[in-house]
Amino acid sequence: MQAFAAKPPPLVADEHGVIRVSGTRIQLETLVLAFDAGATAEGIAQQYTSVELADVYAVISYVLTNETAVRDYVAKRVNSAQALRTVIEGSMPSDGIRQRLLARRHQASGM
Repeated sequence: MQAFAAKPPPLVADEHGVIRVSGTRIQLETLVLAFDAGATAEGIAQQYTSVELADVYAVISYVLTNETAVRDYVAKRVNSAQALRTVIEGSMPSDGIRQRLLARRHQASGM
C-alpha cells in the first residue's frame, strides 16, 4: 500500500478544446490569469465558489509544472477572445450607446 497516490490534475477539455476545471464551467485561463494577477489559491477559491480549494492548488501545481504548454494555451485563448471581441464590437458599434439607453429610459418612464 502506498502512502500517497498521485492524481491527475482536475482538468478536462471539452469538444472545442476548451480546458475547464472538472465539474465546473471555470476555464483554465481564468485561474491562470487570476494567479498571475497575484491572487492566492484561497482568494481564487473564494472568488470562484464552484472550485474546491484543493483543486485550485492542483491546477496551480499543474501550471507551474507545465508552464510553457499552459502559457501557450492561455495566450491562444486570450488572443481568440480578443479577436471575437473585435468582431462583436465591429458589428455592434457602441457609439452613442449611453445616449440611446438614456433616451430609452426617458421614454419608458413617460417623461
